[in-house]
Amino acid sequence: MGAALAMAALALAGCSSIRGYRGYITDQTLLQSVQPGIDNRLSVERTLGQPSFASQFGDPVWYYVGSRTEQAPFNTPRIVDHTVLAVRFDAAGNVIAAEQSGIEKVARIDPEGDATPTLGRERSFLEDLFGNIGQVGAAGLGGQQPGP
Repeated sequence: MGAALAMAALALAGCSSIRGYRGYITDQTLLQSVQPGIDNRLSVERTLGQPSFASQFGDPVWYYVGSRTEQAPFNTPRIVDHTVLAVRFDAAGNVIAAEQSGIEKVARIDPEGDATPTLGRERSFLEDLFGNIGQVGAAGLGGQQPGP
């Protein structure tokens, strides 16, 4: 009886999902500690670390992006939690805003799987492989003669 329970537990453990983290691992206490008007770039970097990426144009903004994923056996991982913290700075480097958003702002796009139409005709693999035989003119057989 004990062996059967152990085998059942082992089988169920094999079917459990795998959890993973991508990007910045969020700590709500640290995220809430960034205060506009109090913190600056140095204090934010010491508290949260290097940002995932920073804005290149416009107002200076640091982004801390992280996702928690789960993956069932033999499936692709799916995002179950997503967090973005945007810390905005003024010209002097002081924090003017810290905005947190989640998975509700993630846009899911589904690329079209159809083939792109092209001009010409469809060719089979063998036509592609052997299609140019006899198409190039050979010297002395009416093809283009090499110049002097």
